[in-house]
Formats: sequence, structure tokens, C-alpha cells
Amino acid sequence: MPLPRRGGEPRLAGARVVRTSLPRATPRSPKRVGRGAPLLSHAQRLTRRRHSSEQVPPEPEQADFRSGKWLQERAGGDARDPRHTPLSRMGSRQRVSGTEEVVIPCASDSDSGSVDLQLSNLEDIQKGGPSVEFTDTDISDIPILPQETLPENLRLVTLQEPLNEASVERLIQSIQEVLHGELKGEPQKLTFLRSLSSLSQTIPYDQSTESFIHRHTAEIVHVLSVLVQEESLHSLNSLVRQEIFVTITDLSYQDVHLLFGSEDREDLFGLITKSIISLPAISSPIQLPRIVSNQAIQQECLYRETFEAFSVMLQSLVIKDPHLEFFDSIFKHIDPWLQSDRDHERERATSVMAQVLKCLSSYLNLKLPLQFQRLGHLVAVMALLCGDPLKEVAEEAAEGTHYLLHITLRLKYITQDRDNGKNLKETLKKCREMLEQYNLKGFYCCPFKIVQVFEVFLDSQELGQFIMTILDSLKSLPHPCIQQTAGELLITLVKSAEARFEKVPEIIGVICARLSIITLTSVRQQIINTVSLFVSRPKYTDIVLSHLLCHPVPYDRHLAELWRTLEVELSSTTWVLWRLLRKLQKCHEGPPQEKMTYVAVAVTDALYEVLMGNKLRAAAFRLFPQLLMTLLIQIHHSIGLTMSDVSIPSGLYAEQEIPTEVTPLCFAIQATKTLLLRTLCWQEFSIMEKNGGWTLLKGEGHLQGVFLLANALMERSRLFAYKIMYLLVPLINRGNDKHKLTSAGFFVELLKSPMARRLPRLYSTTRLKTWLNEESELFRIIALRGLHNLVRHRDMREDIKSLLPCILNSLQETNERIILLAIQILLQLVRMLDSTTLATMMKTLLSLFGDVRQDVHRFSMTLFGASIKAVKHAEKESVEDQVLESLVPLLLFSQDENDEIAKESRRVLTLCARFLNWKLPREVYCKDPLYIKPNEVKRVCKFFGEKSKGKIDILDQTLTYSKDPKLPIRRTAVLFVGLLSHYVDTSELKRKGTDWIENDLRELLQDPEPSLRIIASQALFRIQRVGNASEAEISISWLRKLLGCVHA
Repeated sequence: MPLPRRGGEPRLAGARVVRTSLPRATPRSPKRVGRGAPLLSHAQRLTRRRHSSEQVPPEPEQADFRSGKWLQERAGGDARDPRHTPLSRMGSRQRVSGTEEVVIPCASDSDSGSVDLQLSNLEDIQKGGPSVEFTDTDISDIPILPQETLPENLRLVTLQEPLNEASVERLIQSIQEVLHGELKGEPQKLTFLRSLSSLSQTIPYDQSTESFIHRHTAEIVHVLSVLVQEESLHSLNSLVRQEIFVTITDLSYQDVHLLFGSEDREDLFGLITKSIISLPAISSPIQLPRIVSNQAIQQECLYRETFEAFSVMLQSLVIKDPHLEFFDSIFKHIDPWLQSDRDHERERATSVMAQVLKCLSSYLNLKLPLQFQRLGHLVAVMALLCGDPLKEVAEEAAEGTHYLLHITLRLKYITQDRDNGKNLKETLKKCREMLEQYNLKGFYCCPFKIVQVFEVFLDSQELGQFIMTILDSLKSLPHPCIQQTAGELLITLVKSAEARFEKVPEIIGVICARLSIITLTSVRQQIINTVSLFVSRPKYTDIVLSHLLCHPVPYDRHLAELWRTLEVELSSTTWVLWRLLRKLQKCHEGPPQEKMTYVAVAVTDALYEVLMGNKLRAAAFRLFPQLLMTLLIQIHHSIGLTMSDVSIPSGLYAEQEIPTEVTPLCFAIQATKTLLLRTLCWQEFSIMEKNGGWTLLKGEGHLQGVFLLANALMERSRLFAYKIMYLLVPLINRGNDKHKLTSAGFFVELLKSPMARRLPRLYSTTRLKTWLNEESELFRIIALRGLHNLVRHRDMREDIKSLLPCILNSLQETNERIILLAIQILLQLVRMLDSTTLATMMKTLLSLFGDVRQDVHRFSMTLFGASIKAVKHAEKESVEDQVLESLVPLLLFSQDENDEIAKESRRVLTLCARFLNWKLPREVYCKDPLYIKPNEVKRVCKFFGEKSKGKIDILDQTLTYSKDPKLPIRRTAVLFVGLLSHYVDTSELKRKGTDWIENDLRELLQDPEPSLRIIASQALFRIQRVGNASEAEISISWLRKLLGCVHA
């Protein structure tokens, strides 16, 4: 069955008359094409101008896109040079079978053809559509490009009578034989094609013919496909191609569509398009040389005639169905050739497209619904061709673009919404203003100017098509200058319509994929600038960043270049960097995951690249506090992780292997270093390097590294430090534990600043008290460190005093850092303590004397001494017991092998003596070991033995230290035990006995240290002698009592 006719248009009679052995059909009467068409259509006039034997006078020259006299040689049917008329006017039938004329309908040149659409025409085509109030100035004032005029003295066609039934039967029979047989030789092929064409002319008045052709359409399509495939793609030596085009043209005018409607027909269209456009470039099918040999002229004529037949075939398809969706089908087959790498193929395709667009602009049917979905793609292709390095291609593309703008204006007028009439009016006004700025002849040869005009008419979907087309073309552009054109088109469109795009992720994806194949530096920068424009728009920022982050890290050199060379307007730099930073911050807010999110690693590497490029320097300074803290937190999260601990999206690395040296931690460290350097924190960077700060940040000493960096900023960049402190005040308790720890660690170091006094109590002491009660030792350390920094401010000590119970409890912790921090705080508060608190604290400190951790040992004695000095005279009795109990430990530790501890012990011992109003013997301050000076030891022991009688059990206390892990202390304690036995209270010694002392000393006789064994044996001897002396005194006392009784 024939395809349904659209819009009720009457069939067009194809007027081809040739002499052959078969009778030829002539239409009963020519049909008029379209509204108000003349009796003889322009298509017929155009065909006669190609093939008539009459001389056509040359046309007056008009302004055109093409150079020189090319207008007079164009394939569209202009006047030709008289020297070429005899050959060029010969049709295919004339060359083979005789001299009859062939007339093929085509588009009219009498259309308005320019951008100055007339309102009356638009109103005609829009009947039944949405009505918008426009005036003539809305559209018709757009500058006009001078149009070609057609000569009026064209000869009419001589029409023949219709074929009789017998002739029709013979045609059908001959065609059937071919459909069921095989064609051999060019004459037989030509005969078949001409028979089919002749038979098509009988369709209007012979139903059997129409039924036959429609019933055998599939077989006809197959035969034509075979004929096309049999033609050589390397040369043009026969008329078969041309006759195929002519036959398809004739059939299309009788509603027999051989190129659309099924897969086989689409394949045929592709075959015939390839067969003509892909011919080698031995000669141009659209230009003839002026002086050549007859053989060359004949070859060129064959090329010309064949190409013209193809062009006319396409135009006839448009005339028969002048709807945009039908044109879209034609464009689909021409499109690949418009983007061909071969110059001659692009030239041919562009010439054809220009003629098709011109024809469409004359016969365009815009009845709704409209289904042309590739306007943006078509505009992009034509704009690229307008910048083609081949002059002929650029000229043809310029003409085609002119008609495309004409079509676009009419399309947008008819499709605009009733409510958007005002917007269209403004758009047309903008278009008119831009066109008035340019010279029209030069306008269409300047691609970026074309974009500026078309952009106002393209919707968001069409803009996306334009961008994607330009980007897709970058992968196969044959000339560097076309790459340059593509770059200019891209950046121009994005600047003009940057807020109206929809498929931004796809655009960014193609850009990233194309960067590696773009070789021109200027074009690469234009492509990157396109990304910059998108990312600087708040509407697209997150979309663009998210897509850029979905690439393997470390980024390859192309993507790294993109990050480093982002050119964002100054007003948008902070916004872009903030959104990138915010993506990393969100990764730190939730609870710790089993694996780190890939986004965190990707953002960290992106921050490094952006900071390396230094294009967003102003934003880096402005966001320095947030950047630094976020990167430090990322370092904390990354400690000990490898890329196997990162949740990498499937397929991201494909077969690419991740280098073993690549870890999340290395990205975070290098980004932090780069941030310091780019914000001129050179001295802070140096401090970190000299003190091993980067190493500390990478390991268990992360907090120490944070403390070091915070202190460096306090010393060298106080403004940055203050900004960070105020940033952390409201945010410090957010996020997971690692987030809180790093933030808190940095915050407490900044409490040294005088600015800390301005902080409300809620954000200082109250917050620190909360951390003191945390289960985590790290939080307790941070809290004590913060209190230590705050206590430096005298006006804040009263607030800190309320935390004394928590601080004193910290002295009993097992963590050395906690104890030391507590001691440092108490040293600042000791003068504010009452006697009861002092007594409690001193008792706790006594338990720390002799701690194996030397700092704990020394500073506990220091605090003990400070406590003695802080005791008021009236309250001495409350701490006297603690002072007396400290005498022996301090005396013994004055012999410690650590000079600092020994010195501190003697200093505090002196304070104790002053407190007790004692005058210590000079021997106490002897720095030499006491065991080598027995006389001095005796005087010391005698002094303390006599002073402590009735106050403390000095012998018992000394014996306790005989088991001290330090040899000097054990040795001194054992020495003192032996000597003190002579100065202690004998009655007490008698009551307790000496066995418990002797047992401990006997154990020391097995000590591996010879000196200790000797001193222990001497002490044991002295103890035993004191014990024996006590027993002798008891015996003598008994005898004296007995003798007294006898005497009595």
C-alpha cells in the first residue's frame, strides 16, 4: 500500500520524457506544489535549466557566501558558462537513448529564503496553532541577505499522451522478469530503471500499476540495493547510479517511498549515499575546470550529472514530505559524511545539505506535532563546517546555515507557548540586534557569531545536543584549525547560555574523555575554561565536581591539568572551593565506616591539584581555617589505611592497577603541605619539618603533630590561628570521634591566646570539664592540655579552680601524660588551695615518689615542694605528717643516678627542713655516693634518726626502699638501715624485734650486685648486734633486779 500523504497535498507528476524502445508515460497534467505555486514548479524549471538545449542568459551577480563567479556554476541550477552548455545540459536519457528532455520537480528559489520572515507567511503556516500578538517589526526587520533571482525565459516542457494498457502491461512484464531474474550489463540495468520510472508515471490514472508497484516494493528495493552494491566505489564509469537516483525521484513523487519505512529501505538510502559521496576525489562533482580535454570534460560531466541527480533526489523527497521529522531521516544519513575526515567527502555532503536546507526552507510544513529532535546537533555541525579550512566547504556551509536560521525562526515561532510570546518577541529582538552588528556576508563565515545568534533560539535540550556534538567531533577532527573552531564554538555557547543546560554530567564526562586527544594548547584551555564556566555556576557546581571526582586517583596528567588550570571568576572562587571542601567534610560527619568512602580520597587529591595550580589562591586564603582543619581530620582518618581499605566504585579502575605507594594518607599529607605553602605559611612549614611534625601526624602521635602545628600558627600567623579558634567554637563537637579529637586538639592549643579570655565559659571550662569525664584517655589529655593553657590567664583561674576534684583524680591515672598535665595545672593553682586540699594532694604525690617514669617522679617532687611553700603558717600542722613522711624518700632519691631527680630531691628536702625548722647537715648536699663516705653517712643517719624519734618509723620506711628497682636507691637504703639502727628508739625496736629486718637483708645477700651484697651483710651484722645488745641489756637488767633482791 502507498504511504499516507501528509496534509492532503496533491501528488506531483514527475515529468521525465525520454526516447527508449519502451513507450514512455506523460502525466495528464502537472500538479501545483504547495500554496500559491505556479503552474510550472521551480523543480521543473530547475531540471530544464540543467538539461535544456536552449542557451540560458547569465544572471546578474548577487552578494553570496561563495567567492568569485561560483554562483553561476552551482549545482542548484544557476546560469552556466556557454562553453560548457552543450555537455552540461545533456540528461542521462539524452546520452543513452536520444535527446528527449527530463524534468524533475525540485525546490523553488522564489521563496523569501532569508532571515526576514514575513509575518503574513508565518500566520498562514500557524493557522490553528497558538496565537501570539506580534508586529511586523518582530520578525521582518531582521537584516536580509540578498537572494538569487531566477531567469523568467525558461522553455516549457512538451508533454506526451498517457500510455495505453498494452504498453503498461509490457512495462510490468519486463520489470517482473528482472525481479525474478538477474540483470547483466549496463544496458539491461538502464532499461530496467527507465521502465520502472516510466511505469511510475502511470500511477495517477492506472490502479493496477499502483497496486503492482506497492506489492513489489520490497523486491524493487532489493534489486536497487544489488545494483548500487555492484557499482564500483573507486570510480564512476556508468550511468547506473544516476538512473537509480532519477528513478527513486520519480517514484517518490508517486508516493512510492523506497528510502524510508523499513530497515531494508533505510539500508538502501545508506548505500546510495555512500556510493556517491565516498567516490574518490579525482574530480570534484560540483566544479568543472575551465580548460580541459574532451574526455576529462565528459568524465566531469558524468560526475556533475550524477551528483546533481542525487541532490535533486533528496530535494524531491523534501518537497513531497516537507516535515521536519522527514528531513531528520535525511539528515541522519548525511550527518556522518558532514563530519568526515576526508575533504572531498565533507565538501559533497555539505553541498547536498545546503541544497536540502534551502529546499526545506521553501516548502517547510510546520503542522503540529513537530518531531524534529536534533536541531542543536544540526546547528553544531553546520557551525563547524562554516569554519572548515576548505574554502568550498565553508562557503556551502554558510549558505546552508543561512537557510537553517530561516527554518529555525519559523520553527520557534510555531512551537512557542502561548504564555511565552513575550519571551519569543524579546528573543527575536536580540537576534535582530546581533545580526545588525555584523556584516551579513561575513557573519555566516564566523562560527562563533553564528552560535551567538542561534543560541537565543535553542532550548536546554538542543543546547546539550550542540555541546555534545562539538565534543564528539573533537575525537576525529582532521585539521587543527577545526579543533580551534570547535573550542571557540564551545566556549562561546557556554558563555552565552551557561544557565540553560540540562545534561551537564554527560557534557563533563565527554570533556574528560576528550582531553587526552586534544593536542592544541589553546583548545585544551578553551575546553578547560568550559568546565570552569560550568563549575562556577551554583546550579551546576556540585554536579560538575561530583563527576570530576569519579575518576581514578591519582588523577592522570590530563585531569590534573584540568584541576590546576580551572579559571573561575574571583567572585566564584570561594564558592567552588567551598563546595569541594564540603564534600570532604560530609565524609567526616557520620559514624566511622568499615571502609573509607572513595569520595574522601578523590576530594583530597583534587584539593592538592587545585592548590598546586594556585588559580583559586584568594579562596584558599579565605577558607584557610576550614581547609586546614578538614585536611588534618582527613589525615587522622587515613592513618594506617591503604587503597584496599577504601570503598572504590566497581569498574573505576577496570584493569588498571593501583600503585602500592598510593595511600589515602599520602594524598592528605601532600594537600596539607601544599595548603601551607600556597598560603605563605613558610615558617610554619619549616617548624613542622624540623620537629618531625609530618611524621607525628602520620602515626600514633597524630595529636602531638596537631599540637605542634597549632603552636606554630600561634607563633607565626596569629590571624589564621584566631580564625581557626572561632571556627572551631561551634563545630568542635560535631562529626565522629576522629573529627572531634583533631578539632579539640587544635582548639585547646589556641587557648594560650589572649583571645581565649573572650570565649564564653560554655565553650571553655565547661567543655573541658565534659572532656575530663570522658572514658577516652585522649579526650582527658586534651581537656587537661586545654586547662593548662587556660590557667596561664590569671583571670580564668577561679573558673578552673572549680575543676580541682577532676584534676586531682587525674594524679591517680596510669597514663603518664595525664599525670604530668595535671601536675602542671596544679603548679599554677597550688597557692589557691586550702590546707585540706593540699594535704590530700601531698599524700597522693608521695605515692608518685620513686615512679619509674622519671618525669612523673621529678615533677611530683616539684609539686610537693610547691605545696610546702604554699602552706600558711597557721595551717602547718595539717600537712606536717606528709612532710615527715617525705624525708626518707627525698633523702634516698638525692642519691638517684638521674641528676635532675637527685637535684630536685635535695631542693625539696631543704624545703621540708625549713618547714620543720631543721638545719640539715652539710653532708646531705654531697653529690658523691654516700656509701663511699661512711663517716658522712653516720652523721646524716644520726641527724635523721634523732630528729624523727617518736614521729615516724624511719627504719621501717627506709627498709621499704631496699627493694627499689634502682641500684643506687637500694644500696643507700640498705646502708641507712644498718646505720639508723643505732639511733632509733630501742624500746620500739625491742617491741618489734629485728627478725623482719634480718629476713629482708638476708634476701639481699643473694643480689647479683657485689657492692649491694657487701653493704647488706654489714647492715645485717649491725642489726644483729643491736638485737644482741638489746638481749644483753635485758639479761643485765634481770641480774641487777635479782642482785637487788638478794642484797635486800
